[in-house]
Amino acid sequence: MIAPKVADVPAHPLPFKGKLLSGDPAQLPPAVAMSLSDTSPVTFTYREELTHDDYHVPLLLSAVDPGDWGGAPIGDIGVTAFATLSISSGDTILADYTAKEHASKSYSLYTNVTHKEVDDAALAAVRQSIEQKLYRDEARLAEIAVRANKSPTASLGQ
Repeated sequence: MIAPKVADVPAHPLPFKGKLLSGDPAQLPPAVAMSLSDTSPVTFTYREELTHDDYHVPLLLSAVDPGDWGGAPIGDIGVTAFATLSISSGDTILADYTAKEHASKSYSLYTNVTHKEVDDAALAAVRQSIEQKLYRDEARLAEIAVRANKSPTASLGQ
């Protein structure tokens, strides 16, 4: 499987809580999922998109090519995952993140790959990429949380 190389950092919650306004809670980056709260004025909006780019050797060519019978690749399944995460408090956007990752896998007459396994690899990579951007921005997000907690009209809720 050709999947993007993304550093593996243990997941931990963000320095504040937020309510999921848009997105599926089961399909969030772990840091966001750990930071959900229904009572927070901060909101998360998360969206993922997948695009597929498959390549297949025409059946007639693969039937007569001895290399294909020997196990050479006869196709490739590629998936590009794109994700966006917006963090807001009221009408103010606190942070906005995007990520794009690609995963692919070749197959032969003797091996098979499913779209699901390539989809899962691309989705895991794009979620991890968003999460790493959050972790790099954690100090700034913590500052915003402190300022919002001091504001009489906003609270980031812990």
